[in-house]
Amino acid sequence: MQQLMARMLCRAALITILVLTCFSPGLAQSDPNTTSNPDTAQVDPNTLWKDSAELGYVLTSGNSDTNTFSFKNKLWRAWGLNRVEFNMGGLRSKATTRRFAVADDPNNLTGSFEVNEENDLVAEAYFVNGRYDRKISDRFFWYAGGGWDRNRFSGIDDRWVVAAGIGNIWFDTETTKWRTDYSATYTDEQDVVDDPSFDGKFWGVRVTSSFLKKIGAATTYTNESIFDENGEESTDWRGNMINGLSVQMSTHLALKVSLQWLYDHAPASRSLDLYDINPDNGGVVQSTVTEELDELDSIFTTSLVINY
Repeated sequence: MQQLMARMLCRAALITILVLTCFSPGLAQSDPNTTSNPDTAQVDPNTLWKDSAELGYVLTSGNSDTNTFSFKNKLWRAWGLNRVEFNMGGLRSKATTRRFAVADDPNNLTGSFEVNEENDLVAEAYFVNGRYDRKISDRFFWYAGGGWDRNRFSGIDDRWVVAAGIGNIWFDTETTKWRTDYSATYTDEQDVVDDPSFDGKFWGVRVTSSFLKKIGAATTYTNESIFDENGEESTDWRGNMINGLSVQMSTHLALKVSLQWLYDHAPASRSLDLYDINPDNGGVVQSTVTEELDELDSIFTTSLVINY
């Protein structure tokens, strides 16, 4: 029952954010940048919906076959004292992990043969999140948000997080933007491999930083950082930092490179087959064992950015 209520709470938070996103145009009717006459209304372009989509794709064939696709999308709108933001993204990569030959005639191993290959998923991660911000003053705001992510290669099957807190706006100019926020969180996490000693439902604290700096007329540097602390287990904390550099090619198109570091001080585990001897020498699976995953993952991407 407790698990069901926690999931309902997470989903309710996301639904609330989506409703605010969908119906915010109606709230904007009181925007001081509009008039009561729709034929003569003058709308500040900074209060309109904006969208930024990143698409990346890598394909190799021949002696090495790989297929990698990545995407991100950010939809946001700011009007009056309000701001709504909705993000989603994913990464999926397949590669040839094994090649082997099979004789056409099993009784004639020196004759003709057929080459086979196995293509397996080697990386996969997805996320969806959203938040609503409300300014208290020019430098101070409160916010509420939530999100879901999955990264099975890092041991995370499903993770829901809701957060609410306050923040500061340190810089908000045409060339420099920086804000930080501090919130209480509730997490409901399910790992790929169940660990009886780990309680996936816990409260915690989060500190985030969002920084943007324009360098010249066409180049922009961004840094998004998140620090999460499990309030019930001090050794369980996570960090997520994304550094990005984009170059504007036209009004709506840009090229971007980014490097993401994902750190988990108490990483999940994965299940491995246990062989009696090396499988290349005829080993047979006897049982399964668990291995703790690496603490640090890094993701480097190049992408085409479409801005509207």
